[in-house]
Amino acid sequence: MRKMSSRQARRLMSQLGMQVEEIRDTSQVIIKTSKKEIVIDNPEVSVTRMQGQDVYQVMGGSVTERAVQESVEEQPPVIPEEDVHLVAQQAGVAVEAARKALEAAEGDLAQAILNLTQTR
Repeated sequence: MRKMSSRQARRLMSQLGMQVEEIRDTSQVIIKTSKKEIVIDNPEVSVTRMQGQDVYQVMGGSVTERAVQESVEEQPPVIPEEDVHLVAQQAGVAVEAARKALEAAEGDLAQAILNLTQTR
């Protein structure tokens, strides 16, 4: 097999519909899994585009791994105002009571209405 110059390689890749682009000034790449994070500092990164797909290639750099903290604080669900007003209207209660019922039902409209109407 004969060696191919970089110019010939680029021409062949272009004929195959492949585009390779270097992502300059990349300082860090982080790969997150459910149990750990892989941190690559100062890598060389390129992206190859072919047939509507992007393939990222990460080369070199210093690699460190760190465990992911499992205790993530859960945020309360964001309850839209229109849901609050709908529950208040359907259950015949004040808006604040409807908001509290929706928060207790974790945003479930039907459950909030049932909870408010059954306590009467």
